[in-house]
Amino acid sequence: MNDLLADLRRRSPGLLVLVDPERTAPDEAARIARASDEGGALGLLIGTSFDGASRTAEVAAAMKRATHLPLLLFPGSANQLVANVDAVLLLSLVSGRNAQYLIEEHVRAVPFFQRHDVPAISTAYLLVDGGRVTAVESVSQTRPLPADKPELVAAHAIAARMIGMSAVYLDAGSGASRPVSPAIIEAVRNAVTLPLFVGGGLRAPAQVRAAFAAGADFVVVGSAIEAAGPGAVRELAAAARDGAR
Repeated sequence: MNDLLADLRRRSPGLLVLVDPERTAPDEAARIARASDEGGALGLLIGTSFDGASRTAEVAAAMKRATHLPLLLFPGSANQLVANVDAVLLLSLVSGRNAQYLIEEHVRAVPFFQRHDVPAISTAYLLVDGGRVTAVESVSQTRPLPADKPELVAAHAIAARMIGMSAVYLDAGSGASRPVSPAIIEAVRNAVTLPLFVGGGLRAPAQVRAAFAAGADFVVVGSAIEAAGPGAVRELAAAARDGAR
């Protein structure tokens, strides 16, 4: 397991705050990073579903200057890779059957990783139906896994473990009308021991508590912070601690 991921796992469960560099100016991203640190978040993510991530490096640099929290890149494609992060979640969209997001983007990423000493964390990305068409579904041209089939989602996680992936990321997609259900989280947690990220549609403290109680190691919030402001981090991080207990 990657050293950074192992360290985060030792300190989990915990809240991770996701910043979209296309919707967040560098100074605002720095403010969110500081508030995340002060509010008790475990770490930060940066990424977007769209290829037009022209500000990713600039926003990442601003976040790194603002805090010592670990910063992980959550890229939608190889075009979004930047070197000034602590690690890259190298996502393989195993819930879909589009070869571009299963392997092609990874091949395109090889020159970047040959040039830069940035750790890559092989991550099985499972998109779960969140009640609306999200950017991930539109961009990847893949259908999400059904929200009422926990056993199917768990089977995908088991397959990812069998082929050597290091982590699982369950996502309902940014702006989902409902988050990944506790039943799905629990099914995946019972199926694999890999570090488990859960994101998409998590806005309320009760939802965060439920995700951790079901077995998530890391809960990712992004849109909730954009809507409510950085002050929401403290409340959601407290819910994370409650859920873990």
